[in-house]
Amino acid sequence: MIAPCLSPWGYETINRWNPLAVDPNRSFKTNSQAQEAALLMAYLEQQGIDFLAHIDLHETTDTDNSEFRPALAAREGTVNDNWNIPDGFYLVADSERPQAEFQRAIIQKVAAVTHIAEPDEQGKLIGADMVDQGVIEYAAKPLGLCMGLTNAQFVTTTEVYPDSPRSTPEICAQAQVASVVGALEFLR
Repeated sequence: MIAPCLSPWGYETINRWNPLAVDPNRSFKTNSQAQEAALLMAYLEQQGIDFLAHIDLHETTDTDNSEFRPALAAREGTVNDNWNIPDGFYLVADSERPQAEFQRAIIQKVAAVTHIAEPDEQGKLIGADMVDQGVIEYAAKPLGLCMGLTNAQFVTTTEVYPDSPRSTPEICAQAQVASVVGALEFLR
């Protein structure tokens, strides 16, 4: 099953939020405030599909630091601390079901297309420890992340950075295709 562009308004305006200032990717939970997430969750529940794998394709642009994070901090009344947006492709695995070999197979396939993000000076990507080359982990379900939507054994979220001086939107698209191919070849 393919669910394309779950946040079309966010895609068109290059930001994380929907028109109601809700981040759909952090809204895959009961009583979701993001209609995009709620509709997909309801649809999947009706279908009763038992997924083997779930790949969530993402991109992060410079607007994460210039627009989204400052607006989020203003809305929440918190201090905005910009982080270094990783320059290159990386994966976010689910810490509850990391499947290291699956993640490695994807990274290996993508590395033939584009560069893999390197850790920052603290050995981290976006504040998370790197568990393998180009791989970090988050707890998907508690955070309401899309990759926590299914109970698939193999899950990951891809991240490309089209604003990289070492990349282009076309290379990022090729990296996303390579990630899906790498995942499918691993599962074969």
